[in-house]
Amino acid sequence: MTLPGPNVADANVNAVPAQPVGTAKTGTLAVVNLLPPEIHEAAKFRRLQFALAGVGVAAVAVVGALTYQAHHSVAAAKTELAQAQAQQTSLQSQVSGLRSVSQVYAQVAGKQAMLTRAMGNEIRWSYYLTDLSLRVPSNVWLTNITANETGPGGVGAPTPGGLPSPLVQSGIGTVAFSGVAFSHDDVATWLDALAKEKGFTQVYFSSSTKGLIGPRPVVNFVSQATLSAAALSGRYLNAVEG
Repeated sequence: MTLPGPNVADANVNAVPAQPVGTAKTGTLAVVNLLPPEIHEAAKFRRLQFALAGVGVAAVAVVGALTYQAHHSVAAAKTELAQAQAQQTSLQSQVSGLRSVSQVYAQVAGKQAMLTRAMGNEIRWSYYLTDLSLRVPSNVWLTNITANETGPGGVGAPTPGGLPSPLVQSGIGTVAFSGVAFSHDDVATWLDALAKEKGFTQVYFSSSTKGLIGPRPVVNFVSQATLSAAALSGRYLNAVEG
């Protein structure tokens, strides 16, 4: 008995044509997490711990840097303070050493002030006598010189009677000259020479009378001059100002 074979037509209908390997499409595989949820949470917690640890390390580094800078600033400030204190100590010692010098300067200034008050109105008569000896004309001889220092604001030059003249302005003193000349013209020449002397103002004669020296006719005269502030030497004032 022959078994019936497969139907060729049916075989053709039910057969699925084979596709080439190169053109086969692979499907997307689904990801399935088989780990328990506790392990996942633990991993997240560890990551959070690492992040917090990093932040802590950064904070410690910043605090350390600030602490170092603060210590450095404090050390620098202490050094500057020590230097300032040492400089102050040195200056105080110098001031103490110069205190005696300042006292000496004060004493010198006081003595110079006393010298100025005492000698500020000095008139160097030795210079005047030398100058007058050169200014006296050849026909004039001086027999007497009388000087009177009155100081600033003094009275005017005295008249021959001893009273101050109201017509003569006051100065710091007066000088009276008595002498002999050959003529009245010689007396006038003497007055001109006297008026050129520094510090002498208001030169005039109070008397000029004829006389005799033996057989020789002469003129006896008395002349006067007012001393102005220009007659002061000023050497003590210059010493104080210098």
